[in-house]
Amino acid sequence: MNVHDSERLAGLLEASGLSRQEAGEEIADVVVFNTCAVRENADNKLYGNLGMLAHIKENRPEMQIAVGGCLAQKDRETILKKAPWVDVVFGTHNVGSLPALLERARHNNEAQLEILESLEVFPSTLPTKRDSVHSGWVSISVGCNNTCTFCIVPALRGKERDRRPGEILAEIEALVADGVIEVTLLGQNVNSYGVEFGDRLAFGKLLRACGQIEGLERVRFTSPHPAAFTDDVIEAMAETPNVMPQLHMPLQSGSDKILKDMRRSYRSKKFLGILEKVRTLIPDASITTDIIVGFPGESEEDFQGTLDVVEASRFASAFTFQYSKRPGTPAAELPDQLPKAVVQERFERLTALQDRICAEENAKQVGRTVEVLVTEHAGRKSTETHRLSGRSTDQRLVHFSVPAGGEIPRPGDLVTVPVTGSAAFHLVSDPATLAEYSVRRSRAGDAWDRSQAESCGTGTTGTTGVSLGMPALPARK
Repeated sequence: MNVHDSERLAGLLEASGLSRQEAGEEIADVVVFNTCAVRENADNKLYGNLGMLAHIKENRPEMQIAVGGCLAQKDRETILKKAPWVDVVFGTHNVGSLPALLERARHNNEAQLEILESLEVFPSTLPTKRDSVHSGWVSISVGCNNTCTFCIVPALRGKERDRRPGEILAEIEALVADGVIEVTLLGQNVNSYGVEFGDRLAFGKLLRACGQIEGLERVRFTSPHPAAFTDDVIEAMAETPNVMPQLHMPLQSGSDKILKDMRRSYRSKKFLGILEKVRTLIPDASITTDIIVGFPGESEEDFQGTLDVVEASRFASAFTFQYSKRPGTPAAELPDQLPKAVVQERFERLTALQDRICAEENAKQVGRTVEVLVTEHAGRKSTETHRLSGRSTDQRLVHFSVPAGGEIPRPGDLVTVPVTGSAAFHLVSDPATLAEYSVRRSRAGDAWDRSQAESCGTGTTGTTGVSLGMPALPARK
């Protein structure tokens, strides 16, 4: 979601006349930090980066620094107190105001702080500068109605707001017309989509509607919530060819006691039941997850419950986190906050288990033939391995080589290759013959060619996005 917001910020800045600052060039005229507040490390990174810019700002007072996103929504005046050299602080609900706030700060020669409490403009109505020619993010909702005790997102993003299906499908069709062949539907809880306008089956219907869009090769989504994940969504995934056999299903903990303390309204039995249903209808599905270690009050027995569920679930990969105490969340006030050493030791045991499972599950892929969406072009391939990279339909990372005489694919092209090797975090394909290798050229690859031609002709970056932007004002240094 933050990547998608950053693309919107990049689009807004470029629409207002700024251009991207490339790595290695002199410092930009405008620096924007799009922040997260889920973990404490985000705070440390922000203030550390702001500190490094302080002396540059002192020598170049015309440079502008803006801070937005969840941490800005949370800290507000604190950012200006800790870093008074910041020019603009804006929240999660007024991303579209950034260019005006920068101009106002420049005109008034004073910092601008604007934090709205409710959504001003739905982010997908704003211009965007995508990082990829072949893939795009599409928000179907913003905000969250859940009350997980460890999470500050609902307090910062607000209650869930759903877009109408027609608006979503129109945005996807526009992306496809621009060369995109893969979209990821975004929501804090995608499977509660439609509750706002009275259709609890809306998400499954939306997946099926995506299957009717000509030229859309791959559809993904993130993230669902186990409590509201229904059979109609599993059926829509199984029956819609361009919905990929991949599911991210956050577990958080395998202990029913901890799940209750987290206010996660499901238990481990239900979670495992969902995975069983998915694998019954979609046997080759890869399932990934999120897990928190060291939640307040977690006993060794509770942690063992997590290890047991992880062993049973056979996740293709897992995002594992040590619990981070976030001010403003109910969990921050709970007794029995665990010592760092205990949390670290459990974290290491969990990651060791999941790394073993990842390696075992990837080893099962050897001998299969997979279709890979190429994400890395030949100019960036490793000088040691001469391999390119991409993602299989189930989202596994695949490093592949091109056999002698084989066509070199472009980012966005689709390559069919055999899996010849594996490791814990990727697959390897080294086709021995041309017969084992094929390239399907795509409109996304054509779009990549055009972007390279435009880049060579104009000196701009084509469709490459600003992301956490450091754009330079062409007429102002």
